Amino acid sequence: MNSELFIRSSSQEVDFALFKDGRLIELHKEEENNKFSVGDIYLAKIRKTVPGLNAAFVNVGYEKDAFLHYHDLGPKIASLLKFVKRVSTGKLKDYSLKDFPLEKEIDKHGGINDAIKSNQSILVQIVKEPISTKGPRISSELSIAGRYIVLVPFSDRISISQKIESKEEKERLKRLITSIRPKGFGVIIRTVADGKKVAELDRDLQSLMDRWNAMCKKLQGAHHPSKVLSELDRGASILRDVFNDSFTNICIDDETLYLQIKDYVQSIAPDKENIVKHHDSNVPIFEKYGVDRQIKTSFGRTVSSTKGTYLVVEHTEAMHVIDVNSGNRSNKSKNQEDTALEVNIIAATEVARQLRLRDMGGIIVVDFIDMAQAKNRKALYDHMRDEMKDDRAKHKILPPSKFGLIQITRQRVRPEMNIKTREDAPGTVSGEIEAPITVVSKIAEDVKRILTKDYKKVTLNAHPFIAAFLTKGFPSARHKWFMEHKKWVKIQPRDAYTYLEYHFQDKDGNEII
Repeated sequence: MNSELFIRSSSQEVDFALFKDGRLIELHKEEENNKFSVGDIYLAKIRKTVPGLNAAFVNVGYEKDAFLHYHDLGPKIASLLKFVKRVSTGKLKDYSLKDFPLEKEIDKHGGINDAIKSNQSILVQIVKEPISTKGPRISSELSIAGRYIVLVPFSDRISISQKIESKEEKERLKRLITSIRPKGFGVIIRTVADGKKVAELDRDLQSLMDRWNAMCKKLQGAHHPSKVLSELDRGASILRDVFNDSFTNICIDDETLYLQIKDYVQSIAPDKENIVKHHDSNVPIFEKYGVDRQIKTSFGRTVSSTKGTYLVVEHTEAMHVIDVNSGNRSNKSKNQEDTALEVNIIAATEVARQLRLRDMGGIIVVDFIDMAQAKNRKALYDHMRDEMKDDRAKHKILPPSKFGLIQITRQRVRPEMNIKTREDAPGTVSGEIEAPITVVSKIAEDVKRILTKDYKKVTLNAHPFIAAFLTKGFPSARHKWFMEHKKWVKIQPRDAYTYLEYHFQDKDGNEII
């Protein structure tokens, strides 16, 4: 597996495109004016408590108050409130928590008015960015994420990622963290800590303690509300969460950002420093590396996959619905059940990619093609879980129902990535058409399907613009088809066709469907 990251910078925003084996799997956008990123910590003031919701509304500086539920207070909320008050008034200068007396934990079944009051100062962390008409979702159970560990103030627990499967490795990591963990802080050991030495873990821990101390220094005299700790910029946070030995290329078109990313990679993986490159060319970085092409073909209501299969993605108020279609594909399977399984496996891979790419959250229902055999439904379920195991968002997948439906819940902490793929129709006052680049991709898929069959002669009839695009230059798209399939496709321009209309014919002039 090869992973690549392409970063495009402009004056207002930075786009991050993450590739896996040549396929776009994640697309992130960081705007300059985004003040409420997941992980940011604010010194805020409780506006009011609402016992009916068992929650409070908190002023963090957003146009709408943030929502803080009782279950997001954390058991140590009383200790946190006491700490904030003493530090803010200058009575506490030692931020290490080693001598800080902890208060009694709150009842997990208690009420909001038993724990907090209106106008209290409180430290809160953004866990869900503002989406649509809703303000941020926040928590007062703070955590500061590093490369290998996550630091949790006012806790004494050591937790280990469930993705680390070796029992011996878990015990080793727990021993190492126990020996270096500062009193008053809990630690969550991340998956990438697997196999790391104590020196690397300790360096990460000290870096997190430095960030904690720097945050505490800001509390004294700070106004309400104010940001006291910023999450790493999106580029560094993406690398922190996904960077591993599979990365072969990180390319950035902004020199300042290039130097920052290079320094960060040098600090976490010195042997990988040389994969960070500065894109200095007149050709835009997303065009040079085919990112724009994949964006155009991956978003939109209909998404094509391999072997002619395609998905139809619908968004409703309550959920996302994805329909799986087999399309006009060549069938080499012996029976309908094998065909259904093959199509479903291909579709499951694309569904997992689409969820990450669009950052879809909430309830997702996927309507796969019905399969009669229980072993095939299990094979589909296992494949779906395997494809989503690298998804960083919390998710749960239910086995297929007898109707062929798989239900997925996926955590959404940021607004969904929604990119317009349709364009204004040329020569019309109003109306839209599919982006031409998506049609070219569909033609290529159809060519692959048709040329694998026993056709002696194939003619493609298309609008002159599309015909010119496919035949001009060297190697043209048609030359590439010939090199791959060893068959020549005649391309006939048709003035009467609409821009995106095309048809295939055999040697007798009959249309190939």
